[in-house]
Amino acid sequence: MSYTEEYQSFIDYLQYEKRYASHTVISYKKDLNDFLSFLDTTYSITSPGKASTAMIRSWLADLIETGISSRTVNRKLSTLRSWFKFLTRKGILSQNPAAAIPNMKTGKPLPVYVEHSAMDHLLHRIDFPEDFSGKTELLIIELLYETGMRRAELIRLKTGDVDFHSAQIKILGKGNKERIIPISNQLRKKLKAYLSEKEKLSDCNFQFLLVTPKGRKLYDKYVYRVVKKWLSLVTSVDKKSPHVLRHTFATHLTNNGADLNAVKEMLGHASLAATQIYTHNSIKQLKKVYKQAHPKSGE
Repeated sequence: MSYTEEYQSFIDYLQYEKRYASHTVISYKKDLNDFLSFLDTTYSITSPGKASTAMIRSWLADLIETGISSRTVNRKLSTLRSWFKFLTRKGILSQNPAAAIPNMKTGKPLPVYVEHSAMDHLLHRIDFPEDFSGKTELLIIELLYETGMRRAELIRLKTGDVDFHSAQIKILGKGNKERIIPISNQLRKKLKAYLSEKEKLSDCNFQFLLVTPKGRKLYDKYVYRVVKKWLSLVTSVDKKSPHVLRHTFATHLTNNGADLNAVKEMLGHASLAATQIYTHNSIKQLKKVYKQAHPKSGE
């Protein structure tokens, strides 16, 4: 079997047996091409069967020197592990030379969020347009921030999911799991007024709670553009996506003493471990309080 056949056989395996997404397969291809180019230029090797663990370590060391993140290095190493494992199963190699190489340690990125003062300024001191488009944009911001729902959950939110009597919203999350989130009386009133405005649209998809100015179902780019536009007015955080408002919702809750299990339920997390990342901000707040109030803090 030639190198080209080995390579193509692996790519076919990813596409047709593993059924990986196209962008994932492209990443695998790039990682493999980079590694094979390194073998060729550094060791004059064109057959993967001649690659040793030391050669793989050398390639990873070169990558680290270029300044790429440990997370990216680990992804490339994972690609090699999968490829060599595939070749081993096919009987082309006797052992996987990448199997014994451990992942680099990675620090878990802290969630980006918008400060409470900035959100307060946006929602209470900045005027949104009074037309239907402006009201839709304001409700997109308020629903994401007040409930912590994901962008996809917001988009598929139905009019019937809002319980106006109990002031709560039913959200259909990942794995079709439902969760109930309370909403403020102010948001409830705004949603009622919005539905009345929506009734005036001549051609509208009334099934969904929020719609575009043309009465169509919301879509990803529309929601993203709305959030980015308004957050840009009040914060300098690098990311201004709908997910940042989800982080902001969770961070503000934990900073104000909310029970972590309750936050977990409201976010729709499967495990508490996913929610615990937000406690870093609570610890930061506690340290601030301690420094200001404890007589021994300055010693």
